[in-house]
Amino acid sequence: MNKRVVFDCNVRISALIRADSTPGQAFDRARNHCDLITSEACLGEIRRIFYKEKLRKYFSREEADMFMEVFRTASQVVESQEQIQACRDPKDDIYLEAAVSAQADCIVSGDPDLLALHPFRGILNIDTPRISGLPIISFSSSTAEHPASI
Repeated sequence: MNKRVVFDCNVRISALIRADSTPGQAFDRARNHCDLITSEACLGEIRRIFYKEKLRKYFSREEADMFMEVFRTASQVVESQEQIQACRDPKDDIYLEAAVSAQADCIVSGDPDLLALHPFRGILNIDTPRISGLPIISFSSSTAEHPASI
């Protein structure tokens, strides 16, 4: 069974801006070896950020549309089963809700507010340098201190 992974918005935007970046490599590896998990709330947050005018210098609206379609198609869209209020930044609770609802194995983020919750209900919060460049083999909460196996 594939590992279930939730990516936060900033990692996904960084992956689009530079596919060869650490977030880009992490996203690509997970897309090929894991089940990507998202929710309508997470997709809405990405859409809201993707279409900001200040990001046009990095990618066109058409590229944003294409990435949104690829991400939606490649992801399992889950319905949040509970409202969670645990993160210092309430806007980040949507990633916790998606992860809990899907019984995800980890959340990939560079956001200190999400990383501070590591682990959250047995779901590991992993920053992108720890996931990219590593073979994705297996993952369990028992490897919380050494998630190199993802």
